[in-house]
Amino acid sequence: MGTDCNPVDGPALASAPHFAGAPGRARAAAIHGWRAAFGAAATIALGACSFGPNGEPPAMPSPAHYGVEPQPAQTVAALGVAQHFTTGAQPVPQWWRLFESTALNELVEEGLRNSPTLAAADRHLAAAHEQLRAQIGASLLPSVDLVGQASRGRDLGIPVPGGPNTLLYNEFIGVVQAQYTFDLFGAARKANAARSARVEIDAYQREAARRALATNIVTATIAAAMLRAEIDATERLIALAGDQAHDTERHYELGSLTRGDVSTARQSIAALEVSVADLRQRLTVTRHALAVLLGRTPDAAPPEPELASLHLPQDLPVVLPSDLLRARPDIAAAESALKAAADDVGVATAQLFPSLTLNASMGQGGFNWPLALSGAGAIWSIAATMSQALFHGGALVAQRRAAIDTYEAAVFEYKQTVLAAFENVADTLASLEHDAQALEAASGAAREAREAFDDATSRHRLGALPAASARGGEQQYEAARLEEIRLIGRRLADTATLFQAMGELPAGSSQTPDHLAGK
Repeated sequence: MGTDCNPVDGPALASAPHFAGAPGRARAAAIHGWRAAFGAAATIALGACSFGPNGEPPAMPSPAHYGVEPQPAQTVAALGVAQHFTTGAQPVPQWWRLFESTALNELVEEGLRNSPTLAAADRHLAAAHEQLRAQIGASLLPSVDLVGQASRGRDLGIPVPGGPNTLLYNEFIGVVQAQYTFDLFGAARKANAARSARVEIDAYQREAARRALATNIVTATIAAAMLRAEIDATERLIALAGDQAHDTERHYELGSLTRGDVSTARQSIAALEVSVADLRQRLTVTRHALAVLLGRTPDAAPPEPELASLHLPQDLPVVLPSDLLRARPDIAAAESALKAAADDVGVATAQLFPSLTLNASMGQGGFNWPLALSGAGAIWSIAATMSQALFHGGALVAQRRAAIDTYEAAVFEYKQTVLAAFENVADTLASLEHDAQALEAASGAAREAREAFDDATSRHRLGALPAASARGGEQQYEAARLEEIRLIGRRLADTATLFQAMGELPAGSSQTPDHLAGK
């Protein structure tokens, strides 16, 4: 653990020669006076020193790319859309606007405006600011109090032969008391700095809650739109399976099919009905969760938008690792926790050194009201108290060691937070790349199934194929479309997750290009 300054040893003073005679004594006296002055100056300088680490975060690696493989310039084109990764771009503050959905924008703005979670975080942050102001005022400024006392009692008197053993008396006192403790070794300043850093933690946690709320609203809206599209496709499959079962029963009655064929057709319907019931339950739960995110009751859940109304952002920022350390609120909070722990070490160290307190009081007092209010009742006092801990059972030293251990733990926690952030970005970038590949394959399968269905429908109209063949082609298409819907929703949700993972740079940082700013 390093410090900002070191005690002065003064080797020249330690090796000063002894002088004989009057001139020697004069020189020795001069050196002794110089030593005293130097010691006082060293004490004052020591008070300005930091008795702990400087609180700077440790150096972290800056990888060339986040994931195992180098980041490609763009994803494959799925449904005609390839997402481009702009390496070195700044994060986007209002990134949800890039989905080009007015309904989505209104939901996010409503949630940010009405969320009880954010309102509670605002109040907690305001309380933390007030506590900081209170601590600074109490530690750096004198305290002045008005004290009044009126008492009556009996006490031992002066031992005079023949006099009473005890005396009954009244006492009236009114004084103004002032007290100030000098922060010689920075204990108060370090304690205030630690509290200020913890206020910053509250502020960063509030920002993290705001960003998480926006992301949760966006992903819940995407999930609701995706589930509605899945329900529509599944209900169409149920209708087709019903028609297929009806034809199977007719053929069974005519003797061309077996009872097992009828049972298989009915089982297909039952399986689809189970699936659609599960989808409806998930949609209901998602809408309830979305309503609560918006600050509404579950019965006032908003309608889900059409999945097609959510446009996939094509230009995605990939923040440099060095900028990510400043952009993510979780990393900023970990850095503030590191600073607070470093200041706590300074506080614990300063407790080992002397403290100086001045006390003063002035007022009136007496054994009766007239005397207490007269000029003869004027009373005052002034005192200076210097205290130095000598033996506290090892408590102060143990507290300092504990503060150092806590600081070292904060260093490791900061490193872990940074590594987890890198992992989050790497996983999300890989997900987007794989989402595009999977969606390209699924859309190709859906396109082939659609062409086959259209061909079967045309042949059925010409009488070349039975209705069952055309119906089977549509079933294959709807099943392929169902997988395509899921992958579209996943790609949209992972895009929102990437924007969330990139964080947001503090105000005053370089501007984001308009095509990435959601303007």
